Amino acid sequence: MSEEIKGYVHSLESFGSVDGPGVRYVIFLSGCAMRCQFCHNPDTWKMGEGQQYTPSQLLKQALRYKNYWGNKGGITVSGGEPLLQIDFLIEFFRQAKAAGVHTTLDTSANPYTEKEPFYSKWLELMKYTDLVLLDIKQIDEEEHIKLTGQSNKNILAMARKLSDMGKPMWIRHVLVPGGSDKDEYLHRLADFIHTLKQWRESKCFRTIHSVYLSGNSWEFLIRWKASDRHPKNGSITPEKFWERYKPVRRLEIKRSQCQ
Repeated sequence: MSEEIKGYVHSLESFGSVDGPGVRYVIFLSGCAMRCQFCHNPDTWKMGEGQQYTPSQLLKQALRYKNYWGNKGGITVSGGEPLLQIDFLIEFFRQAKAAGVHTTLDTSANPYTEKEPFYSKWLELMKYTDLVLLDIKQIDEEEHIKLTGQSNKNILAMARKLSDMGKPMWIRHVLVPGGSDKDEYLHRLADFIHTLKQWRESKCFRTIHSVYLSGNSWEFLIRWKASDRHPKNGSITPEKFWERYKPVRRLEIKRSQCQ
């Protein structure tokens, strides 16, 4: 019966380096209910689009690159929002773990609920998930709705649940100049993260309208869509970055974690 499950895959990346530890085979699933203003994959929003795979077909495709993964790498499933295809994801990760593959879930947690039938499925998925990359877009509820069109209450609830169950987790946050990068929000984010029993790393990179680290040059770049409020392009040095975002230091972020 499991072979009948099919997932919609938007795209595949055979050599990912920022989507979990080591070299990753990154699978972008289709479908997302959030409408983030800084989304760098808006073409993944629609459900039911992309190429269809069964779990075994997709795993066979990924395992062709296993030699590149070494001891730290593996498979990351991203999106879109992969939890919208949770039945497919459970079976795919189950087969991946049976094959000895490190599995990472890259999620914004928007579909998370402790209502059934989702919650039981989510618990089953966690059995086969080694690491969760959790995006917290904005700590403030009202601002989160403005930014994404959705509440953040269930997202923070999932962070707490992951922490309580001891699941390895990287918390990632997009620094939007003039938005989520305000000291007030960064301090509140730090306060929240420090309430969690377990958290591993906080990442600051990639995505449009964010501050991220480029290569080994330690140059933080700010990339913008056309906007009247902000410059289209700009850059700051690492020193200026850490000086500007002092509240981020409370999260004990090391620069090596922002690669």
